[in-house]
Amino acid sequence: MEGDNMNQIKWSYLILAFIAALSIASFGIAVAERSILIAVCCVLVLGFSFAAARRLRGRSSQ
Repeated sequence: MEGDNMNQIKWSYLILAFIAALSIASFGIAVAERSILIAVCCVLVLGFSFAAARRLRGRSSQ
């Protein structure tokens, strides 16, 4: 059947995307609150989520 691949949800990518979006929003709040510690934590979490997605993509293509 055509279109079966579109219905499959890759939960790991969805969770990583949600974490990245939450980190970006939290970074904006940290800047508004002038909290350097929270901003640095948000950048680290954002970097982790992108690195994890790249690792996951590299593992699935092999």
